Amino acid sequence: MAVRAAPIDRLRDDVRLLGELVGGVLREQGGAPLFAAVEHVRTSAIDLRISERSDQPLLGWAEAQPTRRLLQLVRAFSVYFHLINLAEQQHRVRTLRERQRVSREPLHESIAAAIDELRGQGVSVADMQATMRQVQVHPVLTAHPSEARRRSLLHHLQAAARAIEQLDDERLPPAERSAVLDALRVRTTLIWQTAEARVERPSVLDEVQSVLYVLAGTVYDVLPLVYRAVQRAGLPADSNLLRFGSWVGGDRDGNPAVTPDVTRAAARLARAAVLRRYRDDVQLLGRDLSISGRLTGCERALLNSIERDREELAVQAVPQWSDQPYRRKFGLIGERLRRTDAGGPGGYAGIEHLLSDLDLIAASLEVHGGQRIARGALLDLRRRVETFGFYLAELEIRQHAQRHAEAVAELLALAGVPGFLAMDEPARQQAIERCLESDGPFGFPPEALSAESRDVIDTFHAVADVQRLNGLRAAQTCVVSMSRAPSDAFAVLLLAREAGLVDGTSSRIDVVPLFETIGELRECGYVLSQMLASPAYRAAVRARGDRQQVMVGYSDSNKDGGYLAATWATYRAQQDLAEAATAAGVELVVFHGRGGAVGRGGGPMGRAIMARPSTAASPIFKLTEQGEVIFARYGNLAIAERHLEQVVHALLRSCLSAGPAQPGGEWVATMERLAERSREAYESLVKRSPEFMAFFQQATPFMELATLNLASRPVSRAGKEAAPELDDLRAIPWVFSWTQARANLPGWFGLGSALEHEIEAGGLERLQRMYAEWPFFASAIDNAQLSLGTADPPTVRRYASLAEPRLLPVFASIMAEYERTVSAVLHVTCQGELLERSPVLARSIKLRNPYDDALHVAQLALLRRFRSLPSDAPEDDRQQLLDAIHHSINGIAAGLQTTG
Repeated sequence: MAVRAAPIDRLRDDVRLLGELVGGVLREQGGAPLFAAVEHVRTSAIDLRISERSDQPLLGWAEAQPTRRLLQLVRAFSVYFHLINLAEQQHRVRTLRERQRVSREPLHESIAAAIDELRGQGVSVADMQATMRQVQVHPVLTAHPSEARRRSLLHHLQAAARAIEQLDDERLPPAERSAVLDALRVRTTLIWQTAEARVERPSVLDEVQSVLYVLAGTVYDVLPLVYRAVQRAGLPADSNLLRFGSWVGGDRDGNPAVTPDVTRAAARLARAAVLRRYRDDVQLLGRDLSISGRLTGCERALLNSIERDREELAVQAVPQWSDQPYRRKFGLIGERLRRTDAGGPGGYAGIEHLLSDLDLIAASLEVHGGQRIARGALLDLRRRVETFGFYLAELEIRQHAQRHAEAVAELLALAGVPGFLAMDEPARQQAIERCLESDGPFGFPPEALSAESRDVIDTFHAVADVQRLNGLRAAQTCVVSMSRAPSDAFAVLLLAREAGLVDGTSSRIDVVPLFETIGELRECGYVLSQMLASPAYRAAVRARGDRQQVMVGYSDSNKDGGYLAATWATYRAQQDLAEAATAAGVELVVFHGRGGAVGRGGGPMGRAIMARPSTAASPIFKLTEQGEVIFARYGNLAIAERHLEQVVHALLRSCLSAGPAQPGGEWVATMERLAERSREAYESLVKRSPEFMAFFQQATPFMELATLNLASRPVSRAGKEAAPELDDLRAIPWVFSWTQARANLPGWFGLGSALEHEIEAGGLERLQRMYAEWPFFASAIDNAQLSLGTADPPTVRRYASLAEPRLLPVFASIMAEYERTVSAVLHVTCQGELLERSPVLARSIKLRNPYDDALHVAQLALLRRFRSLPSDAPEDDRQQLLDAIHHSINGIAAGLQTTG
């Protein structure tokens, strides 16, 4: 009997196999000189990690290499990391399956595990069932530019992942295993020969296609798996359990490429994508349900519907299906779906008619011995239709508050109310409220307005068009970025009224203020209470079911005040918002604007849910899924199912667990001091040091990253790609640049100063108790520990050498704070070294570091060469270097498995 290898040994074997495979492809594609260069860099980098030798020989060797060779080195290590990432992903799936196979206990962080834990705390089954009916997981996919990989590359990686999964099958005979390895070599060659850096910046519709690739692929497939996991656990699977949204094609904040027509086109593409999947499912069901009516019987209602459909659609009956009513009905459903897609007569007017047809089939099967059949693939399709409708994912709109205010100012001026932008806040509110209480829209002709205001108003007409095309749920959310006052929300109602979305006491749109900076987060509770005190606005909320969404931004608050101040501000904001909503008798839904990196609100999802304040522990969890996080969480079916189940697990526990009580006044006061000292340390360097921005631009690849064609949106809100101010700089390239240089500054800076001061004042024991007993504080410290643990001082020092000598005091300040933070975190967590309690992650970082070093060394050489080019250098030389730098950015992102 064969003995199974230990899981870690199997991963090591996979890594070794893939390394050899990549080496073979490199010899084949680049010859012996390329392979020798790769081996030289690899072995030299490993030696540097285990010895005290100087890195100058390796850096000097890299700077002596021609640009083409450096590009090849970057590509070689990038291909290696892409495959190793897939191997680790498959290892995660393998480990999950192994645990399920050998353990009688529910899988950790599964829905079944949540039930066991809650039952152990004395929570009744009835309470669990009642809460489960309210639970909703609502991911919103965005096109934020933190996915460095092209869709072509993602396609090759998914094919390679399937091959790696096949290799896991120990039953494969040698010939078949050899064939799989050959297929993997072909795919590796394709990855090697596919440029990772785009020549052109992608269009918005390119981004739409990329997100549809995930939504109509893995997300569509995973949905019934999550419902079945809920059912297996003995809980009700409500049709609202999963909801998906998208900003891609609707997020126009700072992106002039997102026009109303683009929004309409994005909705049409999503409609076509989901209808294709429905037609495929219907075809498969029709093929499977070959049930004979004369053998099993069939409900008269179903037979009557078949005759009505044939008459209405004027289609010929298929003679050989005369005794197969279910196959006949599915054939007619498929024809209606085809006509729905084509927009012709006979298509479904809405999903309720499609659901009615599926229910007719299910009812007949239930009565005539087909219960198990009805509750299989047919039920899966029904759940998909309930969730995805004809729109796949709700297309949400986002726009900057100032753009709305300017459009309102024009409308009011034409109506005889000038000077809106010069009014104070109470006057703005009164001006809009008076208009909302009037009879209807202004209805000014488009030519009376500026092009900018026409665009803003036409956006709401586009929302109305999408609702008419795909149903009300297809587009019903308007996120208002940089919200600072109630009038920012009122303005949306006034503008939406121009498109017929708001009319008196009715509203077909949710207004979602987004609070982003530290100041906005501190004031958001008051702003919400003022919004809900307005009769006109309150009527609109009542029309939306007395539910108010508020979005909390993690990225810009971090960039504004630093890691700990932003983390605390978002926590307090949720408390303040919950109090305001409760006082107004409104259900609050907090929309979490989380990114992938810790500096943008990232970190383990389950811990983030458990760390919410108890007053804001809603069973509805809405969040953004951004950039590379989308592929990491939804690129693999098993991992997507695991991710969503972990979120449901955490939601159940956070809503029903006894958990720790609200933190006492002493702990809150401590957090206030920590947040303030952290913010002061952060702002002292980042905002008040005149040399800081110059150091940032010279000691990171930010300037070159700004030219990387990652996304349709520019790197700064003002559209300035060269030397923008901190306030204009978008949070993603800010974090991305620090990640590339291995500093991870947005994920920890300022924390050390705050903790050190508290410890010196005799507060260590209190901090340790807070870490042990308060989920919020533990999550904040552990997420910072993750940033610190993946940061790498030797690499940061190498990047600092790119900066002018006069700027090196900035580097010294950064490293001094790093040392302070590491020391303080270790004292608070009672550890001897970072990530001591996460040995698998610590080991992975250690093993990857030398290979990451190879990419950093190549990037540093390329950056020096590019930045020293004379102004009259040939454009071809400039573009060749930029292309190599762009590939190095993608390669480092693959090695670190994160961007921004």
